[in-house]
Amino acid sequence: MPKSQSEYGAEYNSHLLEQYKLFVEMADRVSARRQSANSFFLSVNTALIALIGYINFGSQTSTSFFWLIALAGIALCLMWYRLIKSYKDLNTAKFAVIHEMEAELPSAPYDLEWEKVQRGTNKKLYLPFTHIEVYIPWVFLTIHGFVLFNSLSLFELLKYLCPSS
Repeated sequence: MPKSQSEYGAEYNSHLLEQYKLFVEMADRVSARRQSANSFFLSVNTALIALIGYINFGSQTSTSFFWLIALAGIALCLMWYRLIKSYKDLNTAKFAVIHEMEAELPSAPYDLEWEKVQRGTNKKLYLPFTHIEVYIPWVFLTIHGFVLFNSLSLFELLKYLCPSS
């Protein structure tokens, strides 16, 4: 539970400022981790699609294993989407704390910036990154879905689900 300035003592303001600096830095690190995660999932999904295209292009090779690659891609996309949502929720909480801390400081630059972009309600003024990035896993999921659909005939599906003895 936070303490008031009178309860805390003489170091209240300097400690609050240091905690604020640290918390802002941690919020920035979360954003960097989020970008790294997005880069990883984008690279892996691009590599899977490129692999399928490379193997399939003008090849007489069997494509019966494409369903497995497509399922892996779909699983990755679902994890990616959930991770984006998790990072969004974490950033929302971090900035709520930053805004509360700023209420105790002489100025509140993050809250003022958020106010200047009308708290994300005017899409012409500011479109939060999450509103854009959340669609990317769904684009790849759709591509993987088409690969899955095209790689499995009903006969092949039954062959994999019910192998003969």
